[in-house]
Amino acid sequence: METAPLSEIFQSSGPFATALVDVSHDSENAEHEHELRVRTVCESLAEQGAEAGTVDVVRERLSATAERAAPVGRLLVTAGDKVLLDELLGARIDQPLASYGPLPDLSPWIQHRDSTLTFVLAVVDHVGGDVAVYDSDVPEPTDETSVEGETQHAHKVPVGGWSALRYQHVTENVWRQNAGEVADEVLARLEEGIDLVLLAGDPQSRPMVLEKLANSSATVVELESGTRAEDGGDEAMQQAIREALMQQLVERRLALSHELKDRLGRDHAVATGVKDTADAFVRGQVETLLIDPQEAAELTLDPSQHPGLVVGATVPGGPLRADQALIAAAALTSADVSVAPRGILGGAPVAALLRWDQDAVGSRQG
Repeated sequence: METAPLSEIFQSSGPFATALVDVSHDSENAEHEHELRVRTVCESLAEQGAEAGTVDVVRERLSATAERAAPVGRLLVTAGDKVLLDELLGARIDQPLASYGPLPDLSPWIQHRDSTLTFVLAVVDHVGGDVAVYDSDVPEPTDETSVEGETQHAHKVPVGGWSALRYQHVTENVWRQNAGEVADEVLARLEEGIDLVLLAGDPQSRPMVLEKLANSSATVVELESGTRAEDGGDEAMQQAIREALMQQLVERRLALSHELKDRLGRDHAVATGVKDTADAFVRGQVETLLIDPQEAAELTLDPSQHPGLVVGATVPGGPLRADQALIAAAALTSADVSVAPRGILGGAPVAALLRWDQDAVGSRQG
C-alpha cells in the first residue's frame, strides 16, 4: 500500500493514541457490546498514560455509529485532542487495539489495507455504460457515473436489400462511439492513480473498450458475467468480481515475492533485517518495505543509532518498536509497504526493495 497519505500523521508531535475497535451493529446486544469495547479501549489508554482530553476525544469518536453494513471496524489516531486519522474498515476486529506511545500503532491496519484493492468497474453495452470506483473493502462505490451514448441505430434490426450492409455498418459505428465514451470515463479515473479495471457487460462492446484502453498502464480484467440490466445476474457478477480481485491480490504478492527472491539471489538493491533496512531509509533508498508485523513488533529500533533516520516531527528518545519506527520511516519517505511472512523475507522480520544498489553507486564513484 502507498504510505504517502500517512505522512501528515508523523509530521505531528506525539505522543499518539491509536485505537482499532469493532463497531459493527449486527447483533441483538450490539449497542451494549459497542459501549463495552469503547470503555475497554479508553480505560487501557488511560492506564498507559493518555491525558483525560485525549481519552475524551477517542471516546467521542469511537462511540459514533458507523453508517455501514457489518462487519466494520474503526481505526482512530489522535495526538492530544487532535484527530489525525479516522477510518472505517470492512473487517471484524476480534481484539480491540489501544496503544499510547511515541508513535502510532498502524501495523494491524496496514495488514488489513494491504489485502484491499481500489479498482474501476465498467459495465458496458451498446448504448453506454456504468463506470464506478470501488474499494474492495466496501460494497458501495466511492464514485460512479453512467454514460448514456447515442441510442439511434444502436440496435441491429433485420433489413433487406442493399441497405442491410450499410445499416449494419452505421450500427457498429454507433456501438464503437458509445464504447469510446465509456473508455474515456475509465481513463479519467485511471488518471487518479487507479491501476486496476474490471470490465463487464456486452461481449461485443467490451473489445471496443479494451481497444481504447490498450495504451493504458492499468491492468484490465474482463469479466464474463454481468450486464447493465436489472436482471443481469448480479450475484454471478459479484462472484466474478471477488474471484478477479483475489487473483490480482495473489499475483501482486507473488510478484513481490519473486522480485525479492531474485534480488536476494543476486545481492542487488535489497536490504534485510531491521538495522540494514533502517540504514537504507537513512539513504533514501527504500522503494518498498516488506514487513512481518508480528515478528517486527517483537524487536526494537533506536533512531539514535541510525543518524539521519526520520520517524516523526521529533525523534523519540530510546528504543522504539521496530514495526512502528519502520512504518513511520516509510510514510515519511513515500515508500510503499507490503505485508509478508518472515519465511518469504529471507528469514528476517523485515526486508526492503531498494531504489538503487549502494555497491553499484560506490563502484561508479570509485
